[in-house]
Amino acid sequence: MQVSSLNEVKIYSLSCGKSLPEWLSDRKKRALQKKDVDVRRRIELIQDFEMPTVCTTIKVSKDGQYILATGTYKPRVRCYDTYQLSLKFERCLDSEVVTFEILSDDYSKIVFLHNDRYIEFHSQSGFYYKTRIPKFGRDFSYHYPSCDLYFVGASSEVYRLNLEQGRYLNPLQTDAAINSLPTISALKFNGALSMAVGTSTGQVLLYDLRSDKPLLVKDHQYGLPIKSVHFQDSLDLVLSADSRIVKMWNKDSGKIFTSLEPEHDLNDVCLYPSSGMILTANESPKMGIYYIPVLGPAPRWCSFLDNLTEELEENPESTVYDDYKFVTKKDLENLGLTHLIGSPFLRAYMHGFFMDIRLYHKVKLMVNPFAYEEYRKDKIRQKIEETRAQRVQLKKLPKVNKELALKLIEEEEEKQKSTLKKKVKSLPNILTDDRFKVMFENPDFQVDEDSEEFRLLNPLVSRISEKRKKQLRLLEQQEQLKNEEEEEPEGKPSDAESSESSDDEKDWVEEVRKQRRLLQQEERVKRQEQLKEDQQTVLKPQFYEIKAGEEFRSFKESATKQKLMNKTLEDRLKLEAKHGTLSVSDTTVGSKQLTFTLKRSEQQKKQQEAEKLHRQERKKLRRSASHLRSRPRRGRPFH
Repeated sequence: MQVSSLNEVKIYSLSCGKSLPEWLSDRKKRALQKKDVDVRRRIELIQDFEMPTVCTTIKVSKDGQYILATGTYKPRVRCYDTYQLSLKFERCLDSEVVTFEILSDDYSKIVFLHNDRYIEFHSQSGFYYKTRIPKFGRDFSYHYPSCDLYFVGASSEVYRLNLEQGRYLNPLQTDAAINSLPTISALKFNGALSMAVGTSTGQVLLYDLRSDKPLLVKDHQYGLPIKSVHFQDSLDLVLSADSRIVKMWNKDSGKIFTSLEPEHDLNDVCLYPSSGMILTANESPKMGIYYIPVLGPAPRWCSFLDNLTEELEENPESTVYDDYKFVTKKDLENLGLTHLIGSPFLRAYMHGFFMDIRLYHKVKLMVNPFAYEEYRKDKIRQKIEETRAQRVQLKKLPKVNKELALKLIEEEEEKQKSTLKKKVKSLPNILTDDRFKVMFENPDFQVDEDSEEFRLLNPLVSRISEKRKKQLRLLEQQEQLKNEEEEEPEGKPSDAESSESSDDEKDWVEEVRKQRRLLQQEERVKRQEQLKEDQQTVLKPQFYEIKAGEEFRSFKESATKQKLMNKTLEDRLKLEAKHGTLSVSDTTVGSKQLTFTLKRSEQQKKQQEAEKLHRQERKKLRRSASHLRSRPRRGRPFH
């Protein structure tokens, strides 16, 4: 689907895209749809809505269900059923069709005017009757009350064929001169008194039958014959078309409403009744389908177009004119392209021309090789100005957590750069959020950089803080001078900072180890200072009170317990080793091994001695038994 806009009127082209030849098999068509994106994305509103070579005329039946079109080569007529969105039938003819008329509400009665003076009648089943008129015909019309067909052609007479009697009536003689200019090329009535006349020189004249002077004259400015004229009653518009353009203008003032300029020349235009759809017969195999929502709703058989266009309006895309560059005659002289005037590369529009944007950039690059660099610099400057406008503007840094605020400002600038590149929505900033206002006002929330947790979690904070301190000094100087504009401190570019940050991330482990070593040294210094303080302190006598329900024990036992509790682990282990309850030995790994032995009671000692005696007695019995087995038996010797 292709969208164009003129005077803020959207025109949706439903027939744009590549057309596939008829002789291709269904298998090859499916293969092309998989490979080619343009073929896959095209909208095929009506299946096979095209002709082999050229479409000459197109009309809609009165009931709106059938669309009939004639074309060549070979001369033929095709009928499309809108309810099925496909081709209903196709009939080949003997000669090309000048125009045709649908006499019934559906496709059951059709009259064709051929370019060889023949008039051909078709019924629902097919060909019905064929007759001839004296002169070559140009157009005809059917008068329903009298059942007369009126034919006009290359003479001053109007031929009448009565379908009820089945014979020709006396022709109507007129004073029209055939060879004079301009000649009438299109005519359309609007009611009983008003009509529009299109001339061969490109003018449309609106008449009231009660006057011989035109009410309004509209010139197409192309000098081409007017092909068709239609009235649009809901907006009081007139649709006039020549071979290049379809213009829609107000019938009272002549002011342009919008215009439609297809890619190929036009042969006929049909306005689908009571809707905003326009059908065109072009000098190409494909017939045009255009939908203009302003003119009216979509027809009932394609009502989904309303929802589709509404979604497209919610998410607007680039229009047709975004691919073209508007240039004046002076611009063409500067580029050296004046010889292209009148060629298909330039389309005349108002006081200039439209040309393909790709051709414009190529020619401009050849004429001015440094134009791209200038364009690039302008784009970079615009991006920088946009980022400066989106920065977090702070007149003064907060009293609390100045370095944190500066860090957040830098992160916000980096996020804005990334959002511009990736087109991602930016998140709200903490500095402008009222929920975090207290963090920069209350001194209780001041970050303690000397704490152990801060130093372990931020091992690289020392390097970064030095940079921020320099920036803080510059900002404080700016605040003292009361400058409204914030000047960025001179320093390294962003690329250098990013490279340094990557090097810092590599040294992360080493920095963490250094911080741990420093913390261990500080702990040792604190312990030594604590020992010195303990040695210098003088003990004072303390009085003890006996709690209720406890017996009094000597101060000697409590004093020994107190001494043991005050002793270090090393002293206590030595004391236990003297008593024999502890044994220390070295292991193969190089560490110490401690073994504790508990004190045994008298009963346990007696039990162990009894077990020892029992084991000794059993050993004696085993020895005596083995001695008896080893002794030889007494008896007679062998001979």
